[in-house]
Amino acid sequence: MDSSGSLAALLDAFEEPTLIVRLGLVDLANRAARALLGEAIAGRDLRLAIRHPLALETIQAGRTAEVQLAGIGAADRPWRLAVSPIGIAGTLVRLYDRSPLESAERTRTDFVANASHELRTPLATIIGYAETLAEPGAIGEEMRERFGATIQVEARRMLRIVEDLMSLSRIEAERYRAPGEQVDLGEVIRIAIDHAAGLAERRGCRIEAMIAADPPLMRGDFAQLLQLADNLIANAVRYGCTMTSCTIFVSLYVEGERLQLAVRDEGDGIAPEHLPRLTERFYRVDSARSRESGGTGLGLAIVKHIVERHRGVLDIRSTPGNGTEAIVTMPLS
Repeated sequence: MDSSGSLAALLDAFEEPTLIVRLGLVDLANRAARALLGEAIAGRDLRLAIRHPLALETIQAGRTAEVQLAGIGAADRPWRLAVSPIGIAGTLVRLYDRSPLESAERTRTDFVANASHELRTPLATIIGYAETLAEPGAIGEEMRERFGATIQVEARRMLRIVEDLMSLSRIEAERYRAPGEQVDLGEVIRIAIDHAAGLAERRGCRIEAMIAADPPLMRGDFAQLLQLADNLIANAVRYGCTMTSCTIFVSLYVEGERLQLAVRDEGDGIAPEHLPRLTERFYRVDSARSRESGGTGLGLAIVKHIVERHRGVLDIRSTPGNGTEAIVTMPLS
């Protein structure tokens, strides 16, 4: 293999689009660059290969430089362009895709904004009522009790949000560490149903359990799996109990080397456009109804991360008017 062939093979080892530019022409381009800019760019005028003014100016300057830009390959696609002179061979040009970084940054920014909004609403209520109670002058006993009860409710709501945020943070921190306990998922489900009994009674709801006899133990994190079952059952009770249908069905089946947990309600169901976003943090199908029922908007996000840590699959199925079913399938080991 000649030197040109060796250099071409070396460029193909880079995952990011990489070019060698010499005398205003694209001398060599690796596979990633050809996929981005076109298969026939080698040997073409640089100005025809990369039609971006800032990129052209940076490359043609012939000195080491890095710039952030967008618009190569797609109108809004962000890149970091790195240019390095390599002597008589020309100039090495590399394009680093910044889309994943910018997506992560947008996710972080949205999360902070959403968390701030969720906490601001109850906090504003607490401050307003507390200021009224602190003002000098007589206040009726009935009003004092009503204000105090509202402050208590909103403070507990804030506490639930903070606890769920802390829980989500812990689960994300442990997602790459394999759980090591031997867990009876049937026992987990029975405990979760006991936890939901009070809520179900207040909602006039009945929970029916169908648990496989003596299910095999699975490798998992007991506390997280209980949290998963708690959230799925509580969600079904909160949003799946209606005046006409007040039964929640919880089942556990063994399928080969996997366990399948299903929680089904016969409520109003969820429109198809909402299903892909249900596990996003703070996403709500009906914000007013969710807050009234005591939800924080983090329950299914927590479920998703617990399922991922246990190398399982979460599938949520729903048809408007025919209820919703959440199915979790996890390996035994």
